Amino acid sequence: MAKRQSRRRKSTNTSDENAVPRSHAYRQLKHPFEAQRVFSDDAIERMHNMALRLLEELGIKMLLPEARSLFKAASAIVDDDTLMVRIGKEIVDQALNSAPRSIRLRAASPTKEQLYENGSMLFTAGSGCPNAYDIERGRRPGSLRDFNETLMLQQSFDIIHLLGPSAEPQDVPPNLRHYEMLRSQLTLCDKPIFTYARGRAQVQECFDLIKLGLNLSDDDFIDGCWTSTVINTNSPRQIDIPMAEGIIDFARAGQISIITPFCLAGAMAPVSISGALILQHAEALAGITLAQLANPGAPVSYGGFASNVDMKSGSPAFGTPEHIKLSIGSGQLARYINLPWRSAAGSASNTADMQSATENNMGLMAALQANATLTIHAAGWLEGGLCFGYEKFINDVEALQTIAELCTPLPEDEDTMGWSALADVEPGGHFFATEHTMKRYRDAFYPPLVADLSNNGSWLESGGLTSTQRATTIWQNTLRDFKKPAHSQSAADRIAGYIEAGIARGGSAPAGG
Repeated sequence: MAKRQSRRRKSTNTSDENAVPRSHAYRQLKHPFEAQRVFSDDAIERMHNMALRLLEELGIKMLLPEARSLFKAASAIVDDDTLMVRIGKEIVDQALNSAPRSIRLRAASPTKEQLYENGSMLFTAGSGCPNAYDIERGRRPGSLRDFNETLMLQQSFDIIHLLGPSAEPQDVPPNLRHYEMLRSQLTLCDKPIFTYARGRAQVQECFDLIKLGLNLSDDDFIDGCWTSTVINTNSPRQIDIPMAEGIIDFARAGQISIITPFCLAGAMAPVSISGALILQHAEALAGITLAQLANPGAPVSYGGFASNVDMKSGSPAFGTPEHIKLSIGSGQLARYINLPWRSAAGSASNTADMQSATENNMGLMAALQANATLTIHAAGWLEGGLCFGYEKFINDVEALQTIAELCTPLPEDEDTMGWSALADVEPGGHFFATEHTMKRYRDAFYPPLVADLSNNGSWLESGGLTSTQRATTIWQNTLRDFKKPAHSQSAADRIAGYIEAGIARGGSAPAGG
């Protein structure tokens, strides 16, 4: 007993100056759990075969003549009058064989590079939002200021691995918008870059800006992927001109296109889970095949962003049981063809409330269970993608960091198992002051970003703030303390002349503009 008391006194006086602080470098994460299933292996095989049958018998509409020509050269049945392409199983199989299983995502900072492969776990913020919202400034059309601020938030949290266009800068004309979006990414961030596929001229100029800004040669640019794009099919069974151009141009430039049908069960896809997945699978296979026909071996990703609609209003729903099942089923189909793949979280809620948190967290749980390589719209997405919420982003980051903490393997050594602590404490005692605790307390548990773990009295004394209100202070402080990455000024200098010349000649109109 005296020995134990002496040990406790010694522990209490132990200095923690040399303790290693908990790391928040949530990079190169790997899924901590085995993937789950909602379908049997036999059912997944039948669904894959039915998707192949759909492509061969019903076909898919390709609006771009060049895309139809590539399929025709590969012996697909092409009808240029109806724009329909019927793709045989052998063509798809050959494409799947040539698509890479592991893709290196490059970044201005080598520490921010990622491997895009099955088993990896990557996240992006909510993207493609035309509006932005925070408590103090309210809901508003997205501006360049909002776009820059949301990039700074993405840059500031390691759990966000790839950049995304969180708030579209609508105060910049569409023919000039790609210049400012690339300028901001190149000067405010050092993570993998996003590029919209909005027409060939804009895509090429974005490639040029990335090479200029990061001082890359042509050979450097094709050594891994320096940018990515998301390709959305026009479900059901159609790929439009800018999306097909994007697939081809990214493939030929050695950059990754993430082929993602947006199949809402009950609307643009069959109302059944399996039926919606078969349509999604067929459309994704068609896009992947087009990329491989354009450039065999081109980096490409399978994608699934499937949920259901509210059958009363027709509005998209997220975080529903159907969303979860569709995500897990998408993962099963992606693993069946052995390709890395993307999923998505998101929320239909109009504000950062309990509904928005539940919907997003259920979507994250689905991606975790499905072993998604990349989960898009993982933080900040509101109104089904119509709005990016600053407070929502901070609270979602808390959820993402909690998931990331699961990726750390638990030590199994004798000391960690804590026999000394078990022996140190008498029945009815406590473990606060044991040597075992004092050696570990600084990094034993995850320190919350926004959650308040105080009791009611302390919480009231601190103002009785909700998590949404606390998140306001966090994003404001994050922006206030933001520091640009080391390469920022050199990148800005290298691209300035190119952008000035582009603006002077009127920029480049987006596809259809």
